[in-house]
Order: sequence, then C-alpha cells, then structure tokens
Amino acid sequence: MRRLLFVPLLWLFASALSAAPLAPAVRAEIGALLSALEKSGCEFNRNGSWYASKDARTHLQRKFEYLEGKNAVQSTEQFIELAASTSSSSGKPYLVRCGKAAPVESKAWLTAQLAGLRFPAGASAPSSR
Repeated sequence: MRRLLFVPLLWLFASALSAAPLAPAVRAEIGALLSALEKSGCEFNRNGSWYASKDARTHLQRKFEYLEGKNAVQSTEQFIELAASTSSSSGKPYLVRCGKAAPVESKAWLTAQLAGLRFPAGASAPSSR
C-alpha cells in the first residue's frame, strides 16, 4: 500500500519542483500584447458577440492569470495558443475586427502584434544560420 501512495506523491512533488514561475520577460511581453489589443480600438468576438477592446483585454487577462496560477504558460506563444485563440467553453476561435477590415482570428492578429513587438519596423529578425 505504501508503494502505491509513494509513486503518485513522488510524481506530484517532482511536478511541483519543475513548475518554474513565469519569466519576467514573458510576463512583460504578454502585458504588452494585452495593452496593444486594448489600445487598438479593435473589436473582439467571442462566442458570437462583439466586445470592445478594453473588455477583450479584461477577459484575456483573467484567462492568463488562471493559466499562470496553474503554471500552464511558459511562453507568449503558449499564452496565445491556450488563452487567446479560442473560447474554452465553446471551442470557437476568437476574432479581431479593426475598423472596416474583415475579421481575423485572434491567433493571427496577436502573433502579428508579437512579431511587431519583437522586431519593430526597421529592425531585422535574427538570422537562422
């Protein structure tokens, strides 16, 4: 019986040790993405309804905090994939609509914003050589 309890406890302990806190640079990048969304003035669609960019930020911030509390996010890309791309209740993709432009999936919009944060206009991306 002790052996049966030891293995799950060992696994739980090991997983707790491996769950590192989110790097400050990643937290700052996610914060910058959420600020960009809020300041964009674009509308955000979730589950068939359009919301103001400020409401979108609030919603995604809550999802981020939930995932961060569970140590489920270690990169900005994971945040986009796990929290900011689809509704966790319906599975439908989130959409972003800016002005009169056609809506785009939030994953694509946020990924483009992330590229702009990492490589501002005029800066070149690191070479892959």
